[in-house]
Amino acid sequence: MTDDAPRPSIADLEAEILRTRAELAGTADALAARLDPRRQAAEVAGDARRLLRDAVGSDPEADPARRTRSRLVLAAGVGAASLLVALVVRRR
Repeated sequence: MTDDAPRPSIADLEAEILRTRAELAGTADALAARLDPRRQAAEVAGDARRLLRDAVGSDPEADPARRTRSRLVLAAGVGAASLLVALVVRRR
């Protein structure tokens, strides 16, 4: 059985290797940026600010469903913290 497909030239193969390396470098850079601890901390802080703004109602453009969800999340957090404090005080 013979393969009738034309074989790529050395120049074509080298060009494909360069394209693949560039794509891989771009992917690695994107992953490094996404996994940067400072960026992750900034995203968490921004999410927390947005959650608080939505719950308090200081954002006039906030969706009512988001406001309700934010209030539930904050209430659950306060409840969990209260329970933790109560358990620590009770053990002493």
